[in-house]
Amino acid sequence: MTAPPLRELEWSDLETLAALEVTLFRDDAWSARTWWAELAQRPRRDYVVAVDDGQIVGYGGIDVSGDVADLMTIATVPEAQGHGLGRRLLDELVRRAERSGAAALLLEVRADNEAAKRLYASSGFEVISVRRRYYQPGAIDALVMRKHIGGTHG
Repeated sequence: MTAPPLRELEWSDLETLAALEVTLFRDDAWSARTWWAELAQRPRRDYVVAVDDGQIVGYGGIDVSGDVADLMTIATVPEAQGHGLGRRLLDELVRRAERSGAAALLLEVRADNEAAKRLYASSGFEVISVRRRYYQPGAIDALVMRKHIGGTHG
């Protein structure tokens, strides 16, 4: 798979993303309404999509609030997994957070998502706390991870 280009998320993408969410995240899927609310919060929210042959194959976004940014979501379709797209998206989001003046990027990841945990750890994120039984149903813990990306490290 060649590296698909990244572009800004557009309003016309939201229905597609809502459908992808059901496939990728089942019980944790964001609805079209959630996506509309996210995009309405620009410029504080910053989303990017990867498009291959006219189809969205990955996406991610951040929320920037002062010196801390939060990774809101990141995903790749199954066919695009294992080809470095997740890392490209994450690297782009880190760059955008840093460019916005954030000193740290935080995220939550399901404790049972081994692939995501490996990606984040290999990108310099460290576990700073655990939110017990955060993801429902299933009572799966959420690991809160942080990466220092710029500014001063307090």
